[in-house]
Amino acid sequence: MAFDGSWKVDRSENYDKFMEKMGVNVVKRKLAAHDNLKLTITQEGNKFTVKESSTFRNIDIVFELGVNFTYSLADGTELNGTWSLEGNKLIGKFKRIDNGKELIAVREISGGELIQTYTYEGVEAKRIFKKE
Repeated sequence: MAFDGSWKVDRSENYDKFMEKMGVNVVKRKLAAHDNLKLTITQEGNKFTVKESSTFRNIDIVFELGVNFTYSLADGTELNGTWSLEGNKLIGKFKRIDNGKELIAVREISGGELIQTYTYEGVEAKRIFKKE
C-alpha cells in the first residue's frame, strides 16, 4: 500500500505551537523538535503496524481500521480513538483521556512525501517525512 515503507522526518510546520497547545513544556518541545523521528509502516488488509523510533523512544503501534485503541504520546499524554481510511488519507480521531479534548491526525502521501497533519484546539501542525 501507499503508506508502506520507512519514513524519516524531514521538516515540521507549526509543530512547536501545536505542542504548546497540547501542554508540552518548553524543554520537551525543544527536544521534540529534533527527535529524528522515523516511521516504518506496514499494512496487511485493515491492520497497520507503525514502528516509531526516535531519540526518545522506540514503540510498535498496531491498530485495525475502525477499531478503538489507546495510545500514549511521547510526552505521556494518553489518547483513545480510531483510525479510518478515507480515500487516500488515514484519519485518526482521538480523545485525550485526561481532558476529553479531541486530537485529529491525518496521514497522506503527496509528492512522494508522507504528510502528517495534527489539529488540536484550533492549532494545526504538520510533520513531513521523506522515504528512506
